[in-house]
Amino acid sequence: MVELIGNLLVAQSGGPTAVINASVAGVITEAGRHDFIENIYGGLNGIHGILNEDLVDLNDEKAKSIEGLRHTPAAALGTCRYKIDFKKKAAKAAQDMDRLFEVFAAHNIRYFFYAGGNDSQDTAHKIHEEAVKRGYDMRVNGVPKTIDNDLPHTDHCPGYGSVVKYNCATVMEVGLDVGSMATDDGSCCIVEVMGRAAGWIAAGTVLAKQGNPANPPHIILLPEIALDEVAFLDKVKATVAEQKHCIVVVGEGLKNAAGEEIGADKSRLDAFGHAVLSGAADALATIVQGKLNLKTRTVKLGYAQRAAAHFASQTDADEAYACGQAAVRAAVDGKSGFMPKIVRLSSSPYKWTIGLHPLSEVANVEHFIPRDWISEDGMMPNEKFVEYAAPLIVGEVKVPTLNGLPHYVVLEKSPVDKLLAPRA
Repeated sequence: MVELIGNLLVAQSGGPTAVINASVAGVITEAGRHDFIENIYGGLNGIHGILNEDLVDLNDEKAKSIEGLRHTPAAALGTCRYKIDFKKKAAKAAQDMDRLFEVFAAHNIRYFFYAGGNDSQDTAHKIHEEAVKRGYDMRVNGVPKTIDNDLPHTDHCPGYGSVVKYNCATVMEVGLDVGSMATDDGSCCIVEVMGRAAGWIAAGTVLAKQGNPANPPHIILLPEIALDEVAFLDKVKATVAEQKHCIVVVGEGLKNAAGEEIGADKSRLDAFGHAVLSGAADALATIVQGKLNLKTRTVKLGYAQRAAAHFASQTDADEAYACGQAAVRAAVDGKSGFMPKIVRLSSSPYKWTIGLHPLSEVANVEHFIPRDWISEDGMMPNEKFVEYAAPLIVGEVKVPTLNGLPHYVVLEKSPVDKLLAPRA
């Protein structure tokens, strides 16, 4: 091991989770154990903030606040969806890289950690490669995060267990509510959850059934499986005939037979040029009401599902923290260009450890649910998926309360003096 003396910078990117701050706490805590890491900085709002030299001094934070990050949701340092795109915006990307390394050099940043999903790991990979190319001595590692659970090579992603835990509880409660009001006329309730291309989040709600086929959800529709409208309506009709109500969970990226997202609003695009998704449940409700003349309501869990730290998985929080620690340990050992990954040793009892994987094989690669983990009709995950997902929701994070409500941490964010001219 060659000790690299200098400062550390950690930042967050992409959609927040209930445990992404636990990863940052892991980074900060581990960094504090190594004397040659002099100052620990945070980048506000990810790469976007770093480009603007918006850094905060995490050494000024109280130890209690850093510990409190382990039960605080969202992105304590702020996040962004800024992409350094050499393929479509080469000149702008080159300019961004020049600016980033000006900031790194000005503040003697020798360790950089970026917590996020696919695009964030791509950014970390690009920065690692650029550091090597420029001969700038810096160790760069990604930290995995995404409720979508679609990063490759890791058994699962920090953030996923907690979103599944919350969504399952919500589906159980909605199911009890709808079932208690069911009449002879019947009713259908469609719960929309996140997941553009991969259906891991929707599939996770199968755990709400707790092994009883009669329990909701009765149908789960995944983006990986094109909607068979006739088969779907037949199953809704049969479920209502038997139970007087039907609870459907749908991933927001559900596609029709033509491969089009049924909930896409093509008139609105997100930061990456994707059509905004916010209508899969509404589209299905229109189909059910129109074809079956059945009372149908929708529930969209939205941001609530990824911010529900009050019912987060302790297993998830522990793994998120461990990934932050592992990223720093790898860098201290001289490794750069890697992402910590969760390696499952056994499912029952559940045992895991942390490994490392090259960012070059992680960036911009999506991991989907295996087809043999889904029922033949495509409308319910099977026992293979249940075995995989069940351990990830175990344990409850103990969140302190104040006046009867969760007491979350807000960082002081003492600004680091800017040393460069404003970004052009």
